Amino acid sequence: MKTQPYRITLIPGDGIGPEIIRVAVQVVEATGVPVQWEEVEAGEAALGRYGDPLPERVIDAIRRTGVALKGPLTTPVGTGYRSVNVRIRKLLDLYANVRPVVKFEGVKTPFDRVDMVIIRENTEDLYSGLEHVVVPGVVESLKVITEKASLRIARFAFDLARKWGRKKVTAVHKANIMKLSDGLFLEAIRKVEVDYPDVEYEELIVDNAAMQMVIRPERFDVVLTENLYGDILSDLAAGLVGGLGFAPSANIGDDAAVFEAVHGSAPDIAGKNIANPIAMVLSAALMLDHLGEMEAARRIRDAVAAVLKEGKVRTPDMGGTATTTEMGEAIVAHLQNARAA
Repeated sequence: MKTQPYRITLIPGDGIGPEIIRVAVQVVEATGVPVQWEEVEAGEAALGRYGDPLPERVIDAIRRTGVALKGPLTTPVGTGYRSVNVRIRKLLDLYANVRPVVKFEGVKTPFDRVDMVIIRENTEDLYSGLEHVVVPGVVESLKVITEKASLRIARFAFDLARKWGRKKVTAVHKANIMKLSDGLFLEAIRKVEVDYPDVEYEELIVDNAAMQMVIRPERFDVVLTENLYGDILSDLAAGLVGGLGFAPSANIGDDAAVFEAVHGSAPDIAGKNIANPIAMVLSAALMLDHLGEMEAARRIRDAVAAVLKEGKVRTPDMGGTATTTEMGEAIVAHLQNARAA
């Protein structure tokens, strides 16, 4: 067992962030994995204190530790500062966004089995933020796709499929319309997939993929997409398994990784202690996987699955009355009982 603690940057975030991060920290500590948390402020709190929602000290901290667990951060719609999440990904070159989508027993949905991983290229596409006014009333946004970024996300997706025992990669695109940009994305993937004869490969146009995902989600295993399509499809997929409260994610680069829930800061319920912390807890499990603590990560997922299957503790988004704190306590109790057994 590791004796020296892992140093991890902790970013509580905005809205419900501090509440769900607190639960995730308690769950990680309950596994017995030694962690030294280095807390820094980002988002609205940092904007008020430092005049920037993403002070340099945050990026410096993540570069120093190499790993961060981050609560949701508020991004103004239409106006205001640029998305802090996008800035973090760009500054640290966190090119791979990994979003597992799993149906847990005890969560009511129309589907019995959903188990897929959405791999989203995280640094370019329309999220490059290259926009300008052509003439008054006309705005142009530039979609940027490069061979370099497409090759490395393809390699990442096929490597993950092998490592996680996945059997198929589905590339999602709109190359029938965007023949150059999405065409380049597909060309890069085709160059990579020949090196993985053990992994089945297919291509789907994005609108068809969205329909198939709703009708037959069990047909998907690893879904490989550009930035915008991945953002949309991963939220759609979360709806198949009960909502964003069950959607974890990882943002991974060569030198750093940031783990966060897919959902936003939910300011309307902030401070009420009713937010579902499971997405944040599962993100912490992804973080432990990344650190090589796969057994501890498995125990976290098993504890979450056990709590959901029992159905005694449910937050309001699941039709229950349990608090964020009570959900955390239930998960921790399962972890502790499993360790004692």
